[in-house]
Amino acid sequence: MDGWDRDFLRRKMMGCFLGKAAGGTLGMPYEGVPGPLQLNYYAPVPEDMAPNDDLDLQVLWACLLALQEEPVVRHDFFAEAWLHHVRFACDEYGVCIRNLRNGVPPPYSGSYDNWFVNGLGAAIRSEVWACLAPGNPGLAARYAGMDGSLDHAGDGLYAARFLAALESVAFTCDDRERLIDAGLSVIPADCRLAAVIRDTRDWCRRYGNPDGVRRMILERYDSGNFTDVMPNLGFVVMALLLGGGDFGRTVCLAVNCGLDTDCTGATVGAIMGLMAPEHIGEEWLRPIGRRLVLSPEIIGVTAPETLDGFVELLLDLREKVRLQEEGTVAEPDWRRWEIPARGGAMTKFHRNCCYREAPPMPESVEEWRFPGTMGGLDATRVPEFGVYMLQFRFRMDRRRRVRVMFATESICQAWVDGRFAFGRFGGVQTNPSFHRAALNTFAELELEAGVHQLQVAVAPAAGEPEIRWVLGVGDAMDWQWLPDAFYEWE
Repeated sequence: MDGWDRDFLRRKMMGCFLGKAAGGTLGMPYEGVPGPLQLNYYAPVPEDMAPNDDLDLQVLWACLLALQEEPVVRHDFFAEAWLHHVRFACDEYGVCIRNLRNGVPPPYSGSYDNWFVNGLGAAIRSEVWACLAPGNPGLAARYAGMDGSLDHAGDGLYAARFLAALESVAFTCDDRERLIDAGLSVIPADCRLAAVIRDTRDWCRRYGNPDGVRRMILERYDSGNFTDVMPNLGFVVMALLLGGGDFGRTVCLAVNCGLDTDCTGATVGAIMGLMAPEHIGEEWLRPIGRRLVLSPEIIGVTAPETLDGFVELLLDLREKVRLQEEGTVAEPDWRRWEIPARGGAMTKFHRNCCYREAPPMPESVEEWRFPGTMGGLDATRVPEFGVYMLQFRFRMDRRRRVRVMFATESICQAWVDGRFAFGRFGGVQTNPSFHRAALNTFAELELEAGVHQLQVAVAPAAGEPEIRWVLGVGDAMDWQWLPDAFYEWE
């Protein structure tokens, strides 16, 4: 025993997850809305807590750890869990599954070829690690870091460490400034996440106006991806500092900022519930109840039926679980996952015309090997008023309906097997996930088994120095990436 009173921990953990469920349910209907919003209560008023990946993955980790005779937090535990029990295809979750299926080992599965390294997916599952390491922010951060490295890197990983440490200290401290300091102590002082947290704290002290602080966060740190940790963690810090210790005001401040509203509301709600479980008003708890509702994308696990049962599971697990310290993982031979292509400059191509059939490739063709699905090309290779033509090949193991994606902000036209599929004349940022890629950056097609060809004409938009893209082939039914889809040229 380590001196913690079980009843004390139970009360704190229940506050944490009830607060998380309330904040997440408040924000869920507005996920991705730019904001600002004007909420002061649930709208609509729920009849149950909303299922949310913010809680789903934490329940999964705890349930699977509890099945082990000697539960150990380690990379291969998470890798096995992702492959056998998680069916989320969105953003970094889908990239993680693709990388693991392709044989990319953790922690490289989070950093390799991942446009969404700075997504919120790891930060929002930090509470379980704080609950398994109450009052021990360093250990909580290490737990969260090993978990987060499966599908994140950089600031996305630091966000998980920051929140886990903050929440660990919140078991015994309700000073929000000290909590923020605890979180900052476990991430690099020179990272951008630390900068947004310090800036937000400074703006709150100097101005104290939520709307003004929100605008400053967005002006300096918005990336165009509503799930990015940078603006969303800024909103969390702002809400904590300007919410005055009131649960309802604090969660509404976070959600009213917009962007990833279910995540910011859930995170702020969890922190408030940890600090003062008794301050969550009954008006927030009555509509959501205590029944544990998981998303259908979590499979093959029997979870507790209530939050009470989940907390009891954590209380038992806390006394047994340990961390396997990270050793050095040999860096893979990245050539294994390179994507071959052919390309060449074309001068006789009208960018403003739509070609129903793919033009012939230029006479002079270069061989390319891009490091992964995220590729790029120096815009100086594109002739004035012309295009650079690229060809890729991909294979299908069976007939299926797929989404073929070439997500770019640049000018592009794309043909699959010689037929026009999609195109755009430049545009706003596209988020390259099969469920939310921008219009005109993908096509949904029924394709036969065998080898297929993707041909793309690209050109810079508005003087871009570099053309960047993410390409991929995904199943149109579940939006999962098809692993090892791209095929060598003969």
